[in-house]
Amino acid sequence: MEYENIYFIGIGGIGMSNLARYFLSKDKRVGGYDRTETLLTKTLNKEGALVHYEDSTALIPENFKDNKNTLVVYTPAVPVTHSELNWFRDNDFKIIKRAQLLGEITKSSDAICIGGTHGKTTVSSMTAHLLRQSHVDCNAFLGGILKNYDTNLLLSEKSNFTVAEADEYDRSFHWLTPLIAIITSADPDHLDIYGSEQSYRESFEKFTSLIRPGGHLILKKGTPITPKVNESVKIWSYSESEGDFHAENIRTGIGETVFDFVSPNGSIKDISLGVPVRINVENGVVAIAAAQLSGVTADEIRSAMRSFEGVKRRFDFRIKTQQVTFIDDYAHHPKELRAAISSIKSLYPNKKVTAVFQPHLYSRTRDFADEFAESLSLLEDVILLDIYPARELPIEGITSQLILDKIKSVEKQLCSKTALLDLLNKKPIEVFVTFGAGDIDRLVPEIEKLLRDRYLSKV
Repeated sequence: MEYENIYFIGIGGIGMSNLARYFLSKDKRVGGYDRTETLLTKTLNKEGALVHYEDSTALIPENFKDNKNTLVVYTPAVPVTHSELNWFRDNDFKIIKRAQLLGEITKSSDAICIGGTHGKTTVSSMTAHLLRQSHVDCNAFLGGILKNYDTNLLLSEKSNFTVAEADEYDRSFHWLTPLIAIITSADPDHLDIYGSEQSYRESFEKFTSLIRPGGHLILKKGTPITPKVNESVKIWSYSESEGDFHAENIRTGIGETVFDFVSPNGSIKDISLGVPVRINVENGVVAIAAAQLSGVTADEIRSAMRSFEGVKRRFDFRIKTQQVTFIDDYAHHPKELRAAISSIKSLYPNKKVTAVFQPHLYSRTRDFADEFAESLSLLEDVILLDIYPARELPIEGITSQLILDKIKSVEKQLCSKTALLDLLNKKPIEVFVTFGAGDIDRLVPEIEKLLRDRYLSKV
């Protein structure tokens, strides 16, 4: 890339931060803005990025004010009123979306791109781990922090494979040109952008048309889209129990889940999940399928699946003891919630599960209030926080109360973020879960400390 300076507006986002790290590794000068300081932005500062937290053109470092040598990257979540972004526009800087930049990077490699409403972060992380632990190796741009490596970016000097999440928001994945594409689901979401379910699904069909000739599409069986692939692209199906790739002989014991992987390219027996929750059987099936198509051997797959530690905020066990269990999960769509809750209840069939959920976006709450309530009603005890607005302005009449009124759980209540710790300190807890894609993660360390102090300090 000809630019010496890369400036990121929204640099602290999980997808932006891995690109920032990538360019730091290429000895580019990296700077940017984000609204709040986080662990990710602190890490970027330590690694050499210049990050600030106030939207002010005066805070843009001088090196980044040269429009000939500076590329500006932004996310769709940045408001149109952002003064720094508008200053760059007014001064003729080259400005691109994050997805465009990722597309340029992946264009020159054999890209494995994972898309879908649900599961793409876990599947892409599993896939990256399988390749990383094999003779194949890979680069990876991920939407979560892999626990095995404590990073969302993997770089390789020897591999031409790149694993990347294919984000459907704002049609970002249309910038990608995969060799192998995975679609885990196409359940309607982001209807504030797409307008209709049909338009949402058509965007996935467009994504399939971008697969390179001679490539592969691995599609979750039953996904309601019609692939538009080149005639030389091979289409494969998968699910937990049927399809070209699936699992058989699933065994669940105390703290262990083992299955046999069935594939037309060679089945693999006795795969043990490093994160042994039921939902990861299906995630594992498609990740193994992609790894197998990439040349990873059966023994390498078996070993890597066993060693996979998971992704932060994806079924993330913060405490796992006989006295109390605490799980943090990113689920923010009704189907994700249902899948996660079902997995938790199967793991702990004789324990009370208490969950706090932070709805994400007014529009998503409006569109799926009934479905959210139905999924959350699987729990005995539900705590709802206020809606996290992200990029949106409030919508009249749309609050967390809309979901609460429809929940059928025995115990349910609204709670503010500031009052949550006091509430939890008074409530008997056996299994506790935090759900949401907003800023609920900032409460996780305090909740963990509270539960450890309450239940484990005398153990």
